[in-house]
Amino acid sequence: MHYRRVFTPGATYFFTINLKDRASNLLVINIHALRVAMSQIKKRYPFEINGIVILPDHLHMMINLPGGDSDYPLRIRLIKSIFSRQLPCSESISFARQRKKERGIWQRRYWEHCIRDEKDYAHHLNYIHYNPVKHGYVKKASDWPYSSIHRYIEAEVLCKEWGGCGGDQEGVFGE
Repeated sequence: MHYRRVFTPGATYFFTINLKDRASNLLVINIHALRVAMSQIKKRYPFEINGIVILPDHLHMMINLPGGDSDYPLRIRLIKSIFSRQLPCSESISFARQRKKERGIWQRRYWEHCIRDEKDYAHHLNYIHYNPVKHGYVKKASDWPYSSIHRYIEAEVLCKEWGGCGGDQEGVFGE
């Protein structure tokens, strides 16, 4: 199947990548395996991570690709593959996935969005950092350990209390 995707060399992209089992906590209990996968791919196929959050069953990330390069599908596929190969095979695998030599860990598809401008960039970065609060894992974004928000707090771009003001934040942090 051919998906309609935007391929802009050197662009910034936002992704949502989900586990097949949305009730799983596989990503956080195997965070080291995910970090190994990301690190290996970044060395072979460089990209810069502008923002990332790893939740139990999905992740959001925003990356910059190098100039002249638009092959984000290769990077996503390899991250998923390297992560999966580090885990014992305990999931149920459909016949269709077996034929394609796939594991039953990830959803096949993922959401991608090419960032259009500075406002769009800020909107998606806020969405990434606020996501653990949105899902009820923490009261404030800085309490979630698997987030690039800590890098932004350390650089004094965001305060430690960001995204934890209480009240209705819908529409403010990405939705």
